[in-house]
Amino acid sequence: MACGKQKQNPIRLLVALDENYLPQLHVLLTSAAVNNPGERIELYFMHSRVSEKGMNRVDKQCGEYGWRLIPVSVPASFFEDAPITKRYPQEMYYRLLAAHLLPDTLERVLYLDPDILVINSLRPLWEIDMKGKLFAAASHTGVTELANNVNRLRLGTDSDYFNSGVLLIDLEACRKSVVPQEVFAFFSEHGRELVLPDQDVLNALYGKHILQLDDIIWNYDARNYNSYLIRSSGQADVDWVMMHTAILHFCGKAKPWKPGYLYRFGILYKHYMQMTMREIGLFSDSV
Repeated sequence: MACGKQKQNPIRLLVALDENYLPQLHVLLTSAAVNNPGERIELYFMHSRVSEKGMNRVDKQCGEYGWRLIPVSVPASFFEDAPITKRYPQEMYYRLLAAHLLPDTLERVLYLDPDILVINSLRPLWEIDMKGKLFAAASHTGVTELANNVNRLRLGTDSDYFNSGVLLIDLEACRKSVVPQEVFAFFSEHGRELVLPDQDVLNALYGKHILQLDDIIWNYDARNYNSYLIRSSGQADVDWVMMHTAILHFCGKAKPWKPGYLYRFGILYKHYMQMTMREIGLFSDSV
């Protein structure tokens, strides 16, 4: 566990998204507030094109919780040497290069994708000893090692394939070891080979510098309930997940806010959607 000094610090969350994902961000924040009562939280919102109206709504929600919102507007000039295309927008780089885009005074930050629910405390993850690693992340290996093996072969790595949707970042270490020009060069050289671009680069360049997190706790793939149940010999049922899992991640193209979502935790997401609409009153028909 971290020292007492860090324990007194607020949990610093990082999100990076455009206007289209604001409704999901509101739901994420609702779930984090409900399940982390009394926590001091700072939300760093990295963006390049979110409207003043949209940012004000996020600020209003954070204010309801007593949180602090810190908008981080990223200048396009930072990426003048980066390959920027429709497939590779500059937002794709934000989590990898957070150490160079956030204030130098920050020591660590917890990045979360917007398609996430927080259903238990984040404090144990925030205080984890990163053991000198640059990042902490989880891999979604499923029942077999097939996905890992495919990605190792594809990227030429020998570490697990880590999901970048939940990423604890040691900013101090990354300022020294993550070089923007090296990231840009990798995209330029291997762009056509990448499947999930920012996640592929995280694994290809920094896979050996990632602390392994338990995905069933810190990055539960909401599509894979049956796989987790089998892996746990039947222990990780719905009751267990609700009691122990901290982060539910709605990975993949199917999303619980869209019609026809069939996976088990879709109804839980709908619950937090309704809670957001009822109690925060920030939007009604935009999700």
